[in-house]
Amino acid sequence: MNNKQELPRSTDVLIVGAGPTGMTLATSLKQLGVDCVVIDQLPEAPDDTRAGFVQPRTLEYLHRIRVAAPMIDDGLQGRGAAFADVDRDLIRLSYGTVDSPYPFLLMIPQWQTQRRLDERFRELGGAVLRGVRLLDLVAEFPGSAATVVDSNGALRVINARFVAGCDGLHSRVRNQLRIAFPGSSPEQMFAVADVRFDSWPCDRVETAFSLSPHGMLISSPLPGNIVRVVASVAPGTPAPTQQDVDDLIQTRGAGWMRKGEVTRLLSSSTWRVHERVASQFRHGNTFLLGDAAHTHSPAGGQGMNTGIQDAGNLAWKLHHVLSLGASESLLDSYEAERLPNAQKLIEFTHQIVTVATMSGHRERRLRNDILAAASNLPGVIEALSLRFSQIAIGYGESNEPFAPGTRVNPDTNNADDLVWSLLTPDATPPDLPSGFKVTVSKDVSRPVAVRPDGIVASAELVHELFGCNLAPVAV
Repeated sequence: MNNKQELPRSTDVLIVGAGPTGMTLATSLKQLGVDCVVIDQLPEAPDDTRAGFVQPRTLEYLHRIRVAAPMIDDGLQGRGAAFADVDRDLIRLSYGTVDSPYPFLLMIPQWQTQRRLDERFRELGGAVLRGVRLLDLVAEFPGSAATVVDSNGALRVINARFVAGCDGLHSRVRNQLRIAFPGSSPEQMFAVADVRFDSWPCDRVETAFSLSPHGMLISSPLPGNIVRVVASVAPGTPAPTQQDVDDLIQTRGAGWMRKGEVTRLLSSSTWRVHERVASQFRHGNTFLLGDAAHTHSPAGGQGMNTGIQDAGNLAWKLHHVLSLGASESLLDSYEAERLPNAQKLIEFTHQIVTVATMSGHRERRLRNDILAAASNLPGVIEALSLRFSQIAIGYGESNEPFAPGTRVNPDTNNADDLVWSLLTPDATPPDLPSGFKVTVSKDVSRPVAVRPDGIVASAELVHELFGCNLAPVAV
């Protein structure tokens, strides 16, 4: 936090919002040597536990900015996810089948994720300007003039070449640009509580979806002998008491869960679900990321992870434009890649909630029988684990290994930084530009360029950015 530092008059990138998405972008840019300023209207980082899960795909990127290891030390390594009715397990997803250096679901409260990102940003010389509120944003070639109110109530202007709106569901940046936020707000409310709970089984370090006739209950352990409980509730329901949470577990929880008891309520709240995606993620020199760009049901632990990956997608592109002379047209690919991904995410989480909250005895019984049968079909567990872990996310037209737009397992190219890498079956191409990390790999038959966010680059993009020719992968 830095409330006393004088606000700078100009910056390359102004980041509005210092949550996990904004801090991932800020840390990435700092690591790449790009000047950025982070402002947040809150005087202190919130003690926020909302997002409790970090997916393998997210850890792969956080490793590149030196944040994954301390977070893993803080959290619990979970098996994955389980769906159960009140009497039996229906299907259990094991991330052990995921082809990643992180074949587990990291269970960690959002405030700890936030703390590790903040620490890394400070290590790189950054400081968040807190108590600073965006008031106005005006285009001013070649960037924007942002009028802000500082912690003393004084008006200041920051001239920014680019602006990143990471300021959440009610984004001031999005509203200033009049970007539409279409979607729906279903008559659906969730209660969330963090509790002390006795007798949580040691073999159940996973997210548990209990599909009860009385409604959906999601529960998972967190560090410090804490259990996170999320339940669908009727609109207008107040924040749950300790007795309410215990009643939810006893009426909706799986059999093994009902053997325990809530011993202390640590926090509780309710919120209404919104399912919305901004109509555009880029508006001139301004970008929307995280909840400012997309919001959805909490089912599946996908939201914060998606925002962090938004930041990873945008950071290296801003670096190329600002520091390496790339055309600004490169920045169009941020929206082209991340907006469709957000739309698919909304569909996915909506499907989860729809299936989990089915009404009608016959429909629920059929659902449960289908899930139980599916768990025994070859490939089903693996496919669902890929989807939940976000490992399957890509931007290309082909899912074949090493096709343009596909993800590369970071172990394959020894990825531990925000640099380009080249996978090659033998000799390095003679016209390879400096700065590439070269790895000889028997997994490829031709040279493959991998972007700093772990995605295979097309031969056309490599030529555009570096002027060298790599033979495209045959698919």
